[in-house]
Amino acid sequence: MRIISLNCNGIRAAARKGFFEWLSRQQADVVCLQEIKAQEAQLDETFYPAGFDCHYHAAEKKGYSGVGLYAARRPDEVIHGLGWDEFDAEGRCIEARFGKLSVISLYMPSGSSAELRQQVKYRVMDRFFEQMKRWGESDREYVICGDWNIAHRRIDIRNWRGNQKNSGFLPEERAWMDRVFDELGWVDSYRHLYPEREQYTWWSNRGQAWANNTGWRIDYQIVTPGFAEGLKSAAVYTEQRFSDHAPLTVNYAAGL
Repeated sequence: MRIISLNCNGIRAAARKGFFEWLSRQQADVVCLQEIKAQEAQLDETFYPAGFDCHYHAAEKKGYSGVGLYAARRPDEVIHGLGWDEFDAEGRCIEARFGKLSVISLYMPSGSSAELRQQVKYRVMDRFFEQMKRWGESDREYVICGDWNIAHRRIDIRNWRGNQKNSGFLPEERAWMDRVFDELGWVDSYRHLYPEREQYTWWSNRGQAWANNTGWRIDYQIVTPGFAEGLKSAAVYTEQRFSDHAPLTVNYAAGL
């Protein structure tokens, strides 16, 4: 099974940059999109690609946030949101269920715009940790794909020294990721496969970040331990630029 995740920083902008032409050649089983920045009424047939069952969870605010999920096999169930008003109003989570497997497209809040948003991010992290605990204790396997807006370790960010006081690499955020992996036992697919590989998934549009590869790895596919046993390979695609993020593709032994 092949799962692709991308924060598209505007799905219509990504389409203009060739994302859907690229996607048509990838033989993906599931595609998870974040930050679509569109309402469903604004999306034509381009955004319902052939061969996929397509679902969106848009933010109430136009031009903001929102997630999407495409599946090559029709899911048994699709769940929009988590039942938290503050979180769901921003369109940050959609889950597709296939038998005992759940695939989730997740867009965690950023705290970089203001201290108020950082506090929102901390509240979401606290609640989402408990949600992940419940999921991990269930009889289901999970793949949570998306933009987590946290670089976990120094290897995951080029300029780690200069970003230790910035949202996305704060000690509290990194410690939270430690707890997700060490306390709850979830697995970072890419880092499990490639423990020492330096690879980023996001580059600021400011300056020469892309040209100089001054990036952050903040996009993950985080899986339950049982599903991690089937990890085969992963790659970040950087030959074309559809967004300020790059697509993360992970191949699993299991099928839908």
